[in-house]
Amino acid sequence: MIKKPLSRRQFLKLAAAAGAGASLGRFAPGLAYAQSGIQVADGALNPFNISNVQAEGVFFSGGFGHEYIQYAADIFGEIHPGSTMSVEGIQRVGERLRPRIISGDAPDVIDNSGAGNLDTAALVAEGELLDLAPLMNAPALDTPGKTFAETLFPGSQASGLFDGVQRYVNIAFTVFGLWNSKTLFEEKGWVYPATWDEMLALSETIKSAGIAPFTYQGKYPQYMIFGVLEPMVEKLGGVEVWKAVDNLQDGAWENPAILTALNNMKALYDNGYIMDGTEGLTHTESQAEWLQNKAAFIPCGTWLENEMRTVTPEGFDMVINPVPADDAAKLSWIDASSGEPFMVFANGKNPEAGMELLRCLLSKESAKWFAQNVGSIMPVVGGAEGVELSSAMTSALAAVSNAGDHILERPSFSTWYSDINEEAKNSMGALLTGRATAEEFIERVQGVADDVKADPDITKYERS
Repeated sequence: MIKKPLSRRQFLKLAAAAGAGASLGRFAPGLAYAQSGIQVADGALNPFNISNVQAEGVFFSGGFGHEYIQYAADIFGEIHPGSTMSVEGIQRVGERLRPRIISGDAPDVIDNSGAGNLDTAALVAEGELLDLAPLMNAPALDTPGKTFAETLFPGSQASGLFDGVQRYVNIAFTVFGLWNSKTLFEEKGWVYPATWDEMLALSETIKSAGIAPFTYQGKYPQYMIFGVLEPMVEKLGGVEVWKAVDNLQDGAWENPAILTALNNMKALYDNGYIMDGTEGLTHTESQAEWLQNKAAFIPCGTWLENEMRTVTPEGFDMVINPVPADDAAKLSWIDASSGEPFMVFANGKNPEAGMELLRCLLSKESAKWFAQNVGSIMPVVGGAEGVELSSAMTSALAAVSNAGDHILERPSFSTWYSDINEEAKNSMGALLTGRATAEEFIERVQGVADDVKADPDITKYERS
């Protein structure tokens, strides 16, 4: 059974992220383990019997950058003299790795994120992913008396469970919503809206000021699905709407809440509130335009700050807010969850080394480095204690605190059923460019969902 996700009160207590301004010293990748200050717990040095292995890791290099993985690999190397873990950063994980997996030459450990990633459910069905029970039961690297699993936020690894078996671990706790420049809004006297009707009214004001109200990661319209559609639907219709979608219930996509949310989003196109040329932009290109105040809002998760760190203008002061819907009382309800799935291949040459890298990566020391240098949170108890946080992360934590127990549960269809995910993404792109109505979106996606349900060769999963 999947554990209930962590409540936000628990999260804030566990993360201990709002320290009194104390900052963590930066440890550059490559710094000797003995100098890094990490203290390995008794009996936790080598639970997987690593000895003289040259393991291979291949990782999506996106919004979180790549140095944090190298930092963990350096810990791995220092703990296990004579052993190494390579750390290759790539894009389009599926295209790059699928041929290797088919040929039986899978890497030991990967980060399966980003556009064009691998179909996780298919990997599970084909027996490619290692059962991570030994990792979950192993002693934590630097928390004495605790297993690896006991150092992670309760419920943070639920999405990695397939029929009760842990097939991947999530390494980031991400808040999703709409981003804007606090500086720009204060300068213009704009107030973040509490409902979608107020959002449309504000968008008209913004447009009149010569700024596009919205942009999004045009070539990857799924950002508008997880960034806007998913939270809005749950606010409109409740969690049962997405549970029905995930469980392939007949007509689930025809729920009135989905239709209303899609029409709300289409109003952005109908009223000219989307920045011209958005559809042809990559994620970083659209985000760069937003940073130049060519658009007021953009959907994204909390990896945005680090992804755009080198091109963010001084004083831009990016902040995140929840997506508004129909009820101002629900504005504070926000989408926040663990993600960035790291997985080990059962047929890799060194699966034990793959698990060991994950143990190093989700250690308390690594989590502190991640918070300080990436500006995001790992789901590690006490992993952000004493870290000085940016305005972006401060706003994200404030949003989580304001939500209280009203943290929205993200649907699973995009992970479980790649065909549905692909059609939803394509249909969203069509909706936001006027090539499809909300009704056509629903008809297309429901049709694919029906095909998936009827296909006996596709493994089905159930959300309780």
